[in-house]
Amino acid sequence: MKKWWKTLSMAAASLVLASALTGCGVVSSGGEDKSSQAKEDGDKIVVGFSMDTLKEERWQRDKDLFEAKVKELGAEVKTLAANGDDAAQLNQAEQLISEGVDVLVVVPHNAEATAAIVDKAHKEGIKVISYDRLIKNADVDYYVSFDNVRVGEMQAKEIVKQAPTGNYVYIGGADTDNNAHLFREGAMNVLKPLEEKGDIKIVYDQFSKDWKPEEALKNMENALTANKNNIQAVIAANDGTAGGAIQALAAQGLAGKIPVSGQDAELAALQRIVEGTQTMTVYKPIHAIATKAAEIAVAVAKGEKIETDQKIPNGKIDVPSVLLDPIAVTKENVLDTVIKDGFHKLEDVYQNVPKDQWPKQN
Repeated sequence: MKKWWKTLSMAAASLVLASALTGCGVVSSGGEDKSSQAKEDGDKIVVGFSMDTLKEERWQRDKDLFEAKVKELGAEVKTLAANGDDAAQLNQAEQLISEGVDVLVVVPHNAEATAAIVDKAHKEGIKVISYDRLIKNADVDYYVSFDNVRVGEMQAKEIVKQAPTGNYVYIGGADTDNNAHLFREGAMNVLKPLEEKGDIKIVYDQFSKDWKPEEALKNMENALTANKNNIQAVIAANDGTAGGAIQALAAQGLAGKIPVSGQDAELAALQRIVEGTQTMTVYKPIHAIATKAAEIAVAVAKGEKIETDQKIPNGKIDVPSVLLDPIAVTKENVLDTVIKDGFHKLEDVYQNVPKDQWPKQN
């Protein structure tokens, strides 16, 4: 954290004294960019990490990898998770800001509501990096994620291979999450032309509140009821929603008979894939995004120039962005992707499969 007595001029000494006497911990210059102030006398950079949730396996991995990389780079990190509560995330971000972090990294629960976090951080001269999910309608400094439109395209293309004709169900994620809209956009890039040709028909298309599997289950039940179980394909936006959809399909004796997509390469999803009830998932190498975000965060705090390869519009500005490549995972390549990378172990993925059916590792 920066030592304020080294960043203020002698002319402001009386103001510093008054602040100290009233218990103020950090003196802000009303929006001065903290990252432009050089670290002195071994002061450590402090990175704030405001997370939406830690309830899902994927986000715990992000947290652990991000924190490890920040520490490897010689900085400290303070992480707070709101578990899907907009108000809690705002309060936690304010806490990190008040504690004087040098840069703030945010995984937004609500793409719109978290714009307030950016405003508050900027008033204190703290830059904000949007992690994986884009904060909308705010002057976000940087965005690090995967090509999420491509994720949706991958999901749809793999399912179309399995079911080139018939009735399609789309089960999205949280309507408040910008990524959910990008996944859907990508899927529709593939599906809409097929629907216009008459090859397929999208008979159900709904978001699932807060990405909850139980909401996806309800969506799948509604789709099955409305179409008298006449469904040929399901595109679920992530592995959690896929799990909910497959539960509903299983209740009708349809699990494994209808292709279902997913995303995040969660262990439960990979187990379903090798067992035959889920068709695919999308592996977004978390070590890559955690590493890149940590590197950018520390560099920003040092006042270094950040090179980005593109800009993504968020409704207010075009945000300097780094987008990484996702990987489609099926039963055929699970060994060469998530298992080879060490993301999951062979024995964990195949634990419900007879051992004589396990693939051989080189």
